[in-house]
Amino acid sequence: MTESTTAQVDPSNAEQLSDWNGDQGAFWTERADRFNEGVAAYHGHFFDTAAIEATDTVLDIGCGSGQTTREAARRATAGSALGVDLSSPLIELARSLAAEERVANATFLQADAQIHPFPAESFDVAVSRHGAMFFGDPPAAFANIARALRPGGRLVLLTWQPMRHNEWIRTFRSTFAAGRELPTPVPRPGALNDPDLVRDLLGAAGFSDVRLRGVSEPMYFGRDVEDAREFVLGQFGWMLRELDVDSRDRALDELRTSLAEHATERGVFYGSAAWLIEARRA
Repeated sequence: MTESTTAQVDPSNAEQLSDWNGDQGAFWTERADRFNEGVAAYHGHFFDTAAIEATDTVLDIGCGSGQTTREAARRATAGSALGVDLSSPLIELARSLAAEERVANATFLQADAQIHPFPAESFDVAVSRHGAMFFGDPPAAFANIARALRPGGRLVLLTWQPMRHNEWIRTFRSTFAAGRELPTPVPRPGALNDPDLVRDLLGAAGFSDVRLRGVSEPMYFGRDVEDAREFVLGQFGWMLRELDVDSRDRALDELRTSLAEHATERGVFYGSAAWLIEARRA
């Protein structure tokens, strides 16, 4: 029996659980290395900001396949790191990789960080690399994370900036829209991409000294056009389902052209921009 049969999930996150234990979880489990390669340029920024010390106890929220948890554990040589995620296949992969790499102080738990009863005041640092943007009830989630941190404990998040600053999101969204008018995304606190909303959200959840710093790096999508095409279709191809054959073919041709324009000797790259968010438990 896997932990997915017993994990407690808030009703507002039930759809996320279904997705991450279903096709979406399977997609990212099979392509865990590709995701890590895609955002590799942010790795140094993220861990420099996290500034994990040897004795720290670290909570990694939305840990996925556990790369960030294992790195946190390696830095917390006399401490430990716990990675939590809704996806049972990703958690299983994370455990396997930690064992394979002999990172004994990294542990993993399939859990909903919004409601999981973490021991109060038990972590020095909470981190999340693109994993804290999906909560059904963001105020409740960050209040729960704040309770798990010791007074003065630090929160470090890496999140995407708005779409206008992310070439990859703009390009693929426009390509797969294939001329359709898509609704403009409405800023929401849980997306963690609007600085004012982030400050309000985290302040109300029990954090102080909330700071955001913008960073921009190229994002990797594949070795060449065909490799990148397969990966991008896996993420955005669902947008083609309601198109007629001609519109779908035009979208695929446009995608191939765009990927070719972004191909380099090192692979296919698009511009991206993220926020590094820092805060302390009040």
